[in-house]
Amino acid sequence: MSIQWFPGHMHLTKKAITERIKDIDVVIEVLDARLPGSSANPLLAELTGHKPTLKVLNKQDVADPDRTPLWLDWYNAQPGTRAVALDASEAAPTRRLAEACQQLAPQRGGMAKPMRVLICGVPNVGKSTLINSLSGKRQAKTGDEAGITKLEQRITLADDFYLWDTPGMLWPRISVAESGYNLAASGAVGRNAYDEELVALELLRRLQAQYAPLLEARYKLGLPAGDVAQMHDADLLDAIARKRGAVMSGGRVNLQKAAEIVLTDFRTAILGRITLETPEQMQAWCSAAALQDAERAAQKLAREQARKGRGGRAQSPTE
Repeated sequence: MSIQWFPGHMHLTKKAITERIKDIDVVIEVLDARLPGSSANPLLAELTGHKPTLKVLNKQDVADPDRTPLWLDWYNAQPGTRAVALDASEAAPTRRLAEACQQLAPQRGGMAKPMRVLICGVPNVGKSTLINSLSGKRQAKTGDEAGITKLEQRITLADDFYLWDTPGMLWPRISVAESGYNLAASGAVGRNAYDEELVALELLRRLQAQYAPLLEARYKLGLPAGDVAQMHDADLLDAIARKRGAVMSGGRVNLQKAAEIVLTDFRTAILGRITLETPEQMQAWCSAAALQDAERAAQKLAREQARKGRGGRAQSPTE
């Protein structure tokens, strides 16, 4: 699913990051630990250039504990990058993040050379909640909705540590279909940009393949996990709807309501600890998307050349 959702404030965020980045020592990108690859913004990488980057896998307490270390190893192996995992139970994460930033920019520190950090991420990754934990006060608005933060703000974490917060920003076109579904399922995308039923069906397909026991435990369908994994996704959504009472007059199933139930259960972690992707899967998805983009570009070029060729032949009799 190709998603295009880039509200006006995201254009302003892009401009603000472009202007701010020249004075920044370290970039903190907050990721959703349930989708650490899909929630990494490729546009941000372009805007920040080669600045040292700290990847914070937030919400690790609701992510699959077996998959989070895979992602930490993946990011820590990249040049100029460190990665840490955080969750809501960590009361004072400032020291750990400050130490990681110091390792990335050892030349900064002290009143003469204060650490200057830009924190950013896609919408709804818990960035504002993290900032409030870092600063020990409610400085950033929070909410389970994409696009809460609208303006850049500077926050002083210590006399020699300045943090610039930016609104959540996606990129204009999410060409990796699987990432589009994962971002929509997590709530990072505005509801008007996708079909909730389609996203719920794709989410169920992922969960059937990897977390079928959690589906059975939550919805109590009365089936072995193996049978749940083998069901058609539409039949599974139908069964969930009937089990949860999402039925209209005449016994018709309310699939929209059922989709909302599934998405809410994932977003609130009622389903359990889930990570929707591995580094290997993300690499494969990106490679397939790049190949499709190259094929589309080649087809477009061929059509343009064909049009030009037809135009040239039409003119030749009059020359």
